[in-house]
Amino acid sequence: MKKLFITAVILLFIGASELAAQSYKVIVNEANTIESITKKDLSDIFLKKTSKWDDGTAITPIDLGTRSTTRAAFSIDVHGQSIGAIRSYWQQAAFSGAGTAPLERSSDADVIAFVQSYPGAVGYISDSADAAGVKVLDIK
Repeated sequence: MKKLFITAVILLFIGASELAAQSYKVIVNEANTIESITKKDLSDIFLKKTSKWDDGTAITPIDLGTRSTTRAAFSIDVHGQSIGAIRSYWQQAAFSGAGTAPLERSSDADVIAFVQSYPGAVGYISDSADAAGVKVLDIK
């Protein structure tokens, strides 16, 4: 029984590590002058603690849907928390009138199309998605 428990914990850890290690790309509109961004800055943007780029353009963060494995990886890697914890954060913010969660799009193509249309938009897509028409940021 103890070996089974230890094996399950190891497999769970490996699975969580793979999920966190799953690659994603952070994208912005091609007109945006930014080339790189830190995870801390990304977290602040997606938690709406930062609302403007350095040039004064309003930032519009775009999340993938809550069932997205890319969103799960992004949430763990950038926020250090699960999607459920982030949703709880936004529910409390909405209840207290402090803000609303970022807009969601259902697919990588929808996120790319939104980012192409809005100069201040920032989103993330799976690493395997074709990011033609948007700028991919280096993450520090």
